[in-house]
Amino acid sequence: MRDFAAELETRKQAGLYRTRRLISGPQQPQLVSDGVPLLSFCSNDYLGLANHPDIIRAATDAMPQTGLGGAASHLICGHHDGHHQLEARLAAFTLRSAALFFSTGYMANMGVLSALAGRGDTIFSDRLNHASIIDGCILSRARVRRYPHGDTEALADMLATTGGHKLVVTDGVFSMDGDIAPLKELAALCRVHDALLVVDDAHGVGVLGPQGRGSLAELGLSEQDVPVLIGTLGKAVGTSGAFVAGPELLMDYLVQKARTYIYTTAMPPAIALATCASLDLIEQEHSRRTHLQSLIREFRRGASALGYELMPSCTPIQPIMVGDNWSALALSEDLEQKGLMVTAIRPPTVPEGEARLRVTLSAAHSVADLRKLLAALADCRPLLKRPSSEVV
Repeated sequence: MRDFAAELETRKQAGLYRTRRLISGPQQPQLVSDGVPLLSFCSNDYLGLANHPDIIRAATDAMPQTGLGGAASHLICGHHDGHHQLEARLAAFTLRSAALFFSTGYMANMGVLSALAGRGDTIFSDRLNHASIIDGCILSRARVRRYPHGDTEALADMLATTGGHKLVVTDGVFSMDGDIAPLKELAALCRVHDALLVVDDAHGVGVLGPQGRGSLAELGLSEQDVPVLIGTLGKAVGTSGAFVAGPELLMDYLVQKARTYIYTTAMPPAIALATCASLDLIEQEHSRRTHLQSLIREFRRGASALGYELMPSCTPIQPIMVGDNWSALALSEDLEQKGLMVTAIRPPTVPEGEARLRVTLSAAHSVADLRKLLAALADCRPLLKRPSSEVV
């Protein structure tokens, strides 16, 4: 029998062991983690909507009419008119013809990629794509070719030397680096080489573009440029679930072929209606994005002045590069002692030798919150200069 205990011990010795935190109360910057109040800078609630009273009210008001559970899959008797309303709202919000409501972003990526490519086809995937994209590629049984991160020249060479059905998939905003894919260049390459382009904009929807419509809208890319857009609703939108948006023909095809859509119970319809309320707020309250961008600029100025190595990101994801696992863990633990929660990200989530602190900012953070973080980082700066053997 495989020695699972030994594998766990190996992870502990390498600084790769992970533990769950027990969070009490709603998701917001001021969290209670394992009974201890902390100021959190590690949530994906970029607009501060996860605990918004209007969205909570929309869910509770819906429940007497919709009930709680989805009860069945969409193709049996689980496709509620609340789901249908959300899909129409998502299509309008993303400026696309149609949309489908999935249970999670992971299931959306797995379902879309395994439906739109298969044996004999080729998927071209950015080397830093999210795990759900990687797993969706594997599930498809298509040939997978990974191109260097953001390297459109390397991708162009690969596309030019490959025949058959071709699909290119990329994150819009990369979840661990915070940078944005070269989407205009990718769209142009896919037109030239007759490849289907799929973009997972999980970390761009709500944050980027006019009225928060995402990274594609920010660059003026239409459904014709990027036929398949995937997004999650548990990040900036503040609710739960995910969606795929694009031409009606492709959405109909996914209803027939995407196993993670067909063979799972539909999400609670009250969540769908609460998401409609959230999309209204995202469109109407530009001040949230303005405040968030101000926090991002101030953080980058302050952390850079302290000598921290930041990555080139204009998004709420602001990684502090550390390097080795133990130093990243020690910096995270030192910040927690000062009342701040900032997660250390280690392999395999990021490449070996690129452990980091993933600072994420939210419109719910105040300027005072950010200054508290910068002051704590100033106090912790000497820790990064210690040899790794001293921070185990």
